[in-house]
Parts: sequence; C-alpha cells; structure tokens
Amino acid sequence: MSIFLRTLRRARVHFPWFMTAVLLVMAFPTSAEELVQFRNAERNLTLAAYLSRPSGDGPAPAVVMLHGCSGLVAGGRPAPLYTAWRDLFLQEGFAVLMVDSASSRGFGQTCTAGEARKRMWAERPSDAYAALAYLQAQPFIDATRISLAGWSQGGGVVLLAIGRRSSGRPNPPPVHDFARAVAFYPGACSETLQSRPFVDAPAKSWTTEIPLLVLLGAADNWTLAAPCEAFLSGAQDRGAPVEFHSYTGASHAFDAPATPTRVVEAYREGTWAPVIGTSEEARADAYDRVRAFLRAMRAPNSVRNQSRSDAR
Repeated sequence: MSIFLRTLRRARVHFPWFMTAVLLVMAFPTSAEELVQFRNAERNLTLAAYLSRPSGDGPAPAVVMLHGCSGLVAGGRPAPLYTAWRDLFLQEGFAVLMVDSASSRGFGQTCTAGEARKRMWAERPSDAYAALAYLQAQPFIDATRISLAGWSQGGGVVLLAIGRRSSGRPNPPPVHDFARAVAFYPGACSETLQSRPFVDAPAKSWTTEIPLLVLLGAADNWTLAAPCEAFLSGAQDRGAPVEFHSYTGASHAFDAPATPTRVVEAYREGTWAPVIGTSEEARADAYDRVRAFLRAMRAPNSVRNQSRSDAR
C-alpha cells in the first residue's frame, strides 16, 4: 500500500474533516468551494455559506442560492440538487454563493409547522440581502450583475425579497439591487399568501422591478401551479417583468438529479404528504431556460425583457 493511501486511511479514522477537504479538492479542481461567513446585521446573525468562483480573470457575475425547507446540507455536503445548479452556474462564468440559512440558525428541516419555520420565512429575505452585500464587497465580483435563485421555501423567499414591498431589502436600499431572480416551485406563491394577514401588503398588489423567472411542476402537490400562475399573471398585468413556465406531469423538485418519484412521509400532515421526483425532460428544459435568462443580462436592453407564460 502506498504511503499516500496509508495516510488517507489514518486521516479518515482520526480526522474525518480532512477527508471532506480532500474530496472537495478532488471534486472541484478548477474552483474549490470555500466555506465563508458574513453578517446579517438586521437579525444580528452570522451566516455560513459555500462560495465557489469560476475560472478566469476579472470581476465575475454571481448567483446567490437559497435552499428549500429541507436545508442545504445532506450528509455533510450541499445536496446534489444545489451542487448540480452550482456547477451549471460556474460553467456559465458565475461565482456562486450557497447560503445555509438553516444550519446558521441551528435548524434542521423547517418543512413541518413550528416556530423554526415561522422564523425562516420572516428572516430569510434579509439573508438574501446580506449575501448581496457580502458579494458586492468582494473585488472579484461584478457588483452590478448579482442574481438571486431559490428553491421551494427559498423560492418563496425570492418573492418576498425582490417585491416592491420587500421584507428584506435594507433602508437605504443597495445602490445595485439583484440584477435578476429565479424561483423554482416557490412556496407562498399565491395572491392569498402574498397579502395580509401573511405579509404587510394589500391583496393583488405584489410587483417587482427585478426580472423574474419562475419554473413550476404542473403536477406539484406542494407548490400548487394554478394559484401560483394566477399570482404571477396578476403581477404581469401590473407591469412586473415576470415570466413563468409549468411542466406537464412534473412534481416538486423536478430538477433534482436522480430522484425517484416518492411520497415524503417525514413531512406528512394528516392525509396529505408531498410528492417529489425528477423529471428529466423538465430538468433539461429548466437548465436551458435559466441559462438563457441569465445570459440575457449581457444583452442590450435586457432588463425589461419579459414574456407571458407558455405553460404546457
């Protein structure tokens, strides 16, 4: 047995964290992940996040990623759903900041009802803006081209953060706000949940100046497509630069890699339980749509580009 292999075996036994570091370097030879921390001053909280940088010189655009209610980390590493998207963003030349809102608060999953879930909905919009401020302070980031992306609960946080009545935007607001936003099967995506008594806004008033792409599963029983589509259509009618697309037959987490369709019994509430599962067709199309949406930042007059839903 080589000296290298014997050293790795001893390290695995005595220093488990060392093996994690080795695997990170092996998995990301061009841009290793870096665990960073920054402050959410509004909540007096230190947030942990995983930062990855693309290859190349010069300030890079960036994407802030917000996880769903199951959390960011699975088995000591960011879950495959998020690492797959991180890799796509890196390939497109974006730096990536995956914010671990749950672990930073000492929470596990916040899908089931309870105080932790209430705190996440109330506090995470300010996490998004703390992440924006952190990236804008980095010399290797283009402060004018930082986008926000969220999944499930994180997608709902995107809606709360980028709205004109944002519950997370600081006062005074940043000189450069998020350039674009993407929400996958977002929670709280309905006229009901985006107005009083759930948020401090009158009914049918949500709008945004930030171009937004929303991707939904038409068969999703967790984020129901119909009320979300109605909410987004209303925002379009109010002039918001919103586009959305629904995938026929696709469930929640349709973009998660290699996830057989299943009922998540751990999150059951009475007779209802969420169904999740990969749709390869939807996943591939989502990758193409998100690429095109983010690339449009580089095109002239792209900020106000929008399209109506082409749900299928």
